[in-house]
Amino acid sequence: MQSSWPDGPPLAEDDTRGDLVTVVVVTYRGLHLLPDCLDSLDRQTVPHQLLVVDNASTDGSAALLRRRLRPDQVLTLATNTGFAGGVAAALPAVHTRYVALLNDDAAADPDWLELLLAAARDDPSAAAWTSLMESASEPGSVNNLGAGVDGRWYGVDVDAGRDVSTLGSEVRDVFGFCGGAALLRTAAVRAVGGFPAGFFLYYEDLDTSWRLRLAGWSIRAVPRSRVVHRHGATSDPTSVLFHLHNERNRLWTLARNAPGRIFLAALLRFGLTTASLAARRVLRRPVPPAANFRVGLRLRVLAQVLRSSPALLPAPGRAPASTRRRIAREARSARS
Repeated sequence: MQSSWPDGPPLAEDDTRGDLVTVVVVTYRGLHLLPDCLDSLDRQTVPHQLLVVDNASTDGSAALLRRRLRPDQVLTLATNTGFAGGVAAALPAVHTRYVALLNDDAAADPDWLELLLAAARDDPSAAAWTSLMESASEPGSVNNLGAGVDGRWYGVDVDAGRDVSTLGSEVRDVFGFCGGAALLRTAAVRAVGGFPAGFFLYYEDLDTSWRLRLAGWSIRAVPRSRVVHRHGATSDPTSVLFHLHNERNRLWTLARNAPGRIFLAALLRFGLTTASLAARRVLRRPVPPAANFRVGLRLRVLAQVLRSSPALLPAPGRAPASTRRRIAREARSARS
């Protein structure tokens, strides 16, 4: 089958003689989370295929998945590849028109998938539809309804902290989807290079959204499609792991997608801040305790960015400079 490629060639899609969508769940040591997640998928109101990617868990998750699922519904990896690597590994096994992503620390409403597919049905110009993620720890509060960037080019969650009751029900444009709960057009994601496995964790969804936008696709938020998210249940947002990948992947996302001057300015600012923090430590002046203010961590980020493999950088001429500038402006204006 074919679907229209905005401002470009037609896009080949896999045969859809079965279910329209495959739900991909990536897990790592998620034994305490998987039952709620899988139960919520069992209650979905539309048929779907399921693929759980087990990132070499050692907590009994593999045994749980063997009990609950067929062998063809589980992809077991030899090492932990992170969320980005897990989705990248799953994509070749997806043979449906759409692929849906659901975090293992999220539980979806029964009509979660039905509402996403309904939004996609008559929307050939979009390649992704992101769900409302409601906070499990603050019921009634938005955790995420899409992705954008702030004035310093850091990723932000659209409408985070807002009262769910104020959102309305209309499908609307957002800059990017959140990988925790979203529906993607499989062929479109493949056409722009798939998920960046090297990111491991964080920013992989914003990077993929940015590449889809550069290719001419739109992305929508579907507020009625809801999941409850146990934010921070699978990773510690105060940890060194979080801050290392968060800072590095932000710079990689800018290097791959934004105009060069934006990436260079962000890299220079990061380097100058690192030098300032080092000076403050030498002078025994107070430094914030968060891990991203540690000079050693920041030097690791700089080293990894500066020696990045060419495979992580954008192909020459993938998008005209004018398009990169326009999409960057849209990213910055899409915070709410």
